[in-house]
Amino acid sequence: MKSYRKELWFNVPQRRKIIRITEEIQNAIDESGIKEGLVLVNAMNITASVFINDDESGLHSDYERWLEKLAPEKPYE
Repeated sequence: MKSYRKELWFNVPQRRKIIRITEEIQNAIDESGIKEGLVLVNAMNITASVFINDDESGLHSDYERWLEKLAPEKPYE
């Protein structure tokens, strides 16, 4: 069985940000040379993450509202 590992780093200065990583994942798959199998994408060394499998602005907006209710960013005290 073949395996391939690649680390991707993202610097996000904002408290919360939606980042589309589809191209970076596809590039890693292409670099691996592996033609069939599974891809595991794992967020390491961060406080929290949410994976959204659909790049649709309405869904992003829904998640932003939900996250703000779950863990409000403001007011700062």
